[in-house]
Amino acid sequence: MAAAPPPLRTPFTELVGVRYPVVQTGMGWVAGPRLVAATAEAGGLGILAAATLDFDQFVAAVADVKERTDAPFGVNLRADQPDVAERIEVLIREEVRVASFALAPRAELLTRLRERGVVVIPSIGAKRHAQKVADWGVDAVLAQGGEGGGHTGEVPTTLLIPQVVDAVDVPVVAAGGFFDGRGLVAALAYGAAGIAMGTRFLLTQESTVPDEVKRFYLDHGVTDTVRTTRVDGVPHRVLRTPMVDQLETAGTVRGLARAVVNAARFRRLSGTSWTAMLREGRAMRRGHELTWSQFVMAANTPMLLRAAMVDGRADLGVMSSGQVVGVLDDLPTVEQVVHGVVRDAHDVLARLTEDVGSHGDQQRHRQVEDGSGPIGQRG
Repeated sequence: MAAAPPPLRTPFTELVGVRYPVVQTGMGWVAGPRLVAATAEAGGLGILAAATLDFDQFVAAVADVKERTDAPFGVNLRADQPDVAERIEVLIREEVRVASFALAPRAELLTRLRERGVVVIPSIGAKRHAQKVADWGVDAVLAQGGEGGGHTGEVPTTLLIPQVVDAVDVPVVAAGGFFDGRGLVAALAYGAAGIAMGTRFLLTQESTVPDEVKRFYLDHGVTDTVRTTRVDGVPHRVLRTPMVDQLETAGTVRGLARAVVNAARFRRLSGTSWTAMLREGRAMRRGHELTWSQFVMAANTPMLLRAAMVDGRADLGVMSSGQVVGVLDDLPTVEQVVHGVVRDAHDVLARLTEDVGSHGDQQRHRQVEDGSGPIGQRG
């Protein structure tokens, strides 16, 4: 087994206490204790997906991760869950290092987390969102470009990251299109303090996604994803499949009927009350300008994702995926992913430094030869 690469220190690694600036995102139905602990043991930051767990399952999952590793890890929560305050108290009690949110929590919850030493990192997809949560006092932001899987914006990573870095004074973790050390170095060059990857970690040996679904992913190319609003009413990048095509062509009545059934199933599974779901619906309609039918469609997401990621039904489920799926052709271990990315990044940085140094030496030599430089000026 190859030795672990040396640390790669950035403001993000210093903030959360990890060895490498590599984050495994909190993918629903995918980022379970085994994957999270493997990432933490490899020196990155693993984030446990808790939005699809009821409270008891959530507590058990946190305990499971802690039994597997002593390294820092994070937990992804929904800021609008009715028991989010109780879940936050669990994070504090169990000394979880990072709380990750799709949207930042209420001010009092954010204050509670930060007072107790929990690092708060919301995910954002636009410059204005980054500025907003930075003003709220978050510790860092995870900025995902349009190439990324799941709910995503339309601004490409190469444009979004420089915008966000210039707009906020907290560490920025770049997401959307990353899979190797070259991408990590590119993100650092843009001013980010690390990278986050979802699809790359989904396609690892420690991922609990069924093997037949993993093989399904590996058969797809960079143009085989689609950014659709027909899954849950807001832009969502997924693999293009016959199921997704059906969703895109289904009439309003048929789609709404399916969504109502899935809403009932998700309510039972997650422990979310109808009152809480309606409250969320009002908030989503204000924030995303959704119709009520689009809000009800949002219940499709967890249940359709579960069909593929848990039940192995690639034919019946929806599979979130970044465009990066088209450049992946293997199922390495998590350690191989993390260490490979960092080792490659060190090599790239060393080569760039050497190339720059060599170019500088050549330039100085020419200046001495022709007298144009400060050393060889002729008088």
